[in-house]
Amino acid sequence: MELAFIPSPAHGVVHLGPIPLRGYAFCIIVGVFVAVWYGNKRWLARGGSAGTVADIAVWAVPFGLIGGRLYHVITDYELYFTDGKDWVDAFKVWQGGLGIWGAIAFGALGAWIGCRRRGIALPVYADAIAPGIAFAQAIGRWGNWFNQELYGGPTTLPWGLKIDAAHRPDNTPDLVTYHPTFLYESLWCVGVALLVIWADRRFKLGHGRAFALYVAAYTVGRAWIEHMRVDYAHHILGMRLNDWTAIVVFAGAVVYLVLSARMRPGREETVEPVPAGDAAVAAGGTEDTAAEADGTATDLVKESAADPAVDAAGGTREPSQDAEQAGDEQPKAAAGGAGGPVTP
Repeated sequence: MELAFIPSPAHGVVHLGPIPLRGYAFCIIVGVFVAVWYGNKRWLARGGSAGTVADIAVWAVPFGLIGGRLYHVITDYELYFTDGKDWVDAFKVWQGGLGIWGAIAFGALGAWIGCRRRGIALPVYADAIAPGIAFAQAIGRWGNWFNQELYGGPTTLPWGLKIDAAHRPDNTPDLVTYHPTFLYESLWCVGVALLVIWADRRFKLGHGRAFALYVAAYTVGRAWIEHMRVDYAHHILGMRLNDWTAIVVFAGAVVYLVLSARMRPGREETVEPVPAGDAAVAAGGTEDTAAEADGTATDLVKESAADPAVDAAGGTREPSQDAEQAGDEQPKAAAGGAGGPVTP
């Protein structure tokens, strides 16, 4: 009998009247909000505008959800498209099943579209959002706790996760507690986020290197955590498919880190284009003074355009006339002006 363990929720859904609030979906939503909120803080610290991260996330998040679900369904197609299975279940995202590899890949595609629409380079946006993504994963993993899924092998450790009989593996129906791999990965993701934050402050990472560091660090933890899991998965050469994916992605991230540091050292000075009006304000003026300057310039143009019109009407004074008038004025000045007597 286990003296200590982590209990599992009795239900993965809570009904608020007629509205079901599913724990898995709730964790995903909270994670997305945290990622956008913290990404916005980092974006502002880099000199970006408020709201830019959220605007781009409008593209990245839906793409990420679609990509994560596609990766899961494709790699675990037996769960949906074999005899005795209902293919409609492939659309039931709230029951679990989002592959992080597909989520990041498709999310990056959506972010690229959003960045392109605003004239922003994708790497600089990825650097700003990287720690937030890790925090979002840490929160999202608790959705697996609500669904009692993705746990490890049996254990008697005091932090073992209690799994109900309906969710236990077929080969260990009488064992109660298992390794809480969701918790291991959640804690690992928090550590990855803190690592990226520290490294970014220490080394001023730029041009996508903060994001690459996040990817490399995450895949290291995902590899050993994946090895502990006992849920169904495809195996290649004795290793789970996600282990191989983690190895390949880790290698790609490390190569990018090295090549990027050599080819594009340092960090970007600006993160997004500055509108013309904002540039005038930043130069020391205000929107009102900028408008006044524009009005003055317009008046000068009008005046200069009016002079040729006077010439055409014959109103231009000849130089000789100006000289004669000047000559007439000199005697008057000598006489004291306005005809008055001269004081001796």
